[in-house]
Amino acid sequence: MQLYNSYTRQKESFESITPGHVGLYVCGPTVSGESHLGHARPYVTFDVVNRWLRHLGYQVRYVRNITDAGHFEEEGRDAVDKVGEKARLEKLEPMELAHKYTSLFRNGMRLFNTLEPSIEPTATGHITEQIAMIEKIIGEGYAYEVNGSVYFDVKKYAAGYPYGTLSGRKIDELLETTRELAGQDEKRNTVDFALWKAAPPQHIQRWPSPWGYGFPGWHIECSAMSAKYLGDSFDIHGGGMDLQFPHHESEIAQSTIAHGHAPARYWMHNNMITINGKKMGKSYNNVIKLTELFSGAHPMLEQAYHPMVVRFYILQTHYRSTLDFSNEALQASERALKRLWEAYETLKTLQSETESGTMDAEVEARCAELSDFMNDDFNTAKVIATLFDLAPVINGLKGGQLPETALSGKMLVQLQSTFQLFLEDILGLQPISGTDTHDSLDKVLSILIDIRKEAKLRKDFATSDAIRNQLQAAGILLKDAKDGTVTYTLETN
Repeated sequence: MQLYNSYTRQKESFESITPGHVGLYVCGPTVSGESHLGHARPYVTFDVVNRWLRHLGYQVRYVRNITDAGHFEEEGRDAVDKVGEKARLEKLEPMELAHKYTSLFRNGMRLFNTLEPSIEPTATGHITEQIAMIEKIIGEGYAYEVNGSVYFDVKKYAAGYPYGTLSGRKIDELLETTRELAGQDEKRNTVDFALWKAAPPQHIQRWPSPWGYGFPGWHIECSAMSAKYLGDSFDIHGGGMDLQFPHHESEIAQSTIAHGHAPARYWMHNNMITINGKKMGKSYNNVIKLTELFSGAHPMLEQAYHPMVVRFYILQTHYRSTLDFSNEALQASERALKRLWEAYETLKTLQSETESGTMDAEVEARCAELSDFMNDDFNTAKVIATLFDLAPVINGLKGGQLPETALSGKMLVQLQSTFQLFLEDILGLQPISGTDTHDSLDKVLSILIDIRKEAKLRKDFATSDAIRNQLQAAGILLKDAKDGTVTYTLETN
């Protein structure tokens, strides 16, 4: 199997550190808000990676973390704790907020039919490990404490180690181009990043440490959790391309000092999703939440899209290529998936009077190619294209357009097993029908209704009313009954 290593910028033959076992770490979501379309691509991508490795016989330990603390932005005088800030806005305890958005994320992943990770650690559950790692880095002389905060000395590290190899950044250029930001004067260099950030008493999320009360930096969280569950050297580290710098570059630096080497042997990064050619961002008003995607409740959406349509759409493009979202593209994917699934359903109904017979050489070759494509850097786009090439063969068998000898037991079993393996087991697709979109809407609305109920029990009427009003604006009317049940109707005008 060959995979593209972002660190070396070339395809390499995959060889696991421990024969028969694979350690896979993928950066999970920051649960300060609802997951959106941009989150769909990495988790669908690495779900397929996980599925294929398991098919090859590896025992995979797939670790995907939950960032429920910190992940602050050093763009202002004070570090902004995203989870804490959002908790204040929603009038929730931080762990209430984290639980709310973690549940929504997991529900979205279930709708996408992703396999659950082996371990899903949280940042707040591993403060001790993070502090211990920071102490080790300080002890090695590559971090320093100022006013209760601890920073990694990037310039000193770059003097002795190949800093910037993963992202292509050069330390001299970073020192020249990094803006002088407010509140950065306590750092030795503007490029230094925080391992631990001091927090005043009014800060919601804060923990005791040798340097005073504070909270961990974003980068140290992943380094500590990956080392705990996969060891200080593991096989594959994955994530979106936007994480190469500063997140993954920082992980490499701090892990190298703490353990004497980089954490992962192979680095994999999926490319970004754009929307109508534009990067997703609040300024463009084009951040589409997963619940909006499945329900159609976003001004940019012409309809609701079934999770399997979105999954299929993502896998039609190679994971390292840019993927542009549009209603036209999703609708085309919906039609294509239905055609492909109809061929598969037809295939399952076919029977042969013979158990053996000859195998069509071209069909046999096309079936064999599928494994080759997956072994060539997980090329799901070519897998799907080949399945489409085989669909006319299936339709020809059904319609009697192919010779009777073509419908041999051997050929039929080959096609049936091939489609089941790649369409269902590897690509992780499931059937959709004309009613499935409504079924998906029911599931999504059920989630929103449960969240609204919880909000009302907490007397968080702002959130409760916001859910009701936004659904009404999207044409979905909620009706509260005296016994506490909630139903919805769709406006038809």
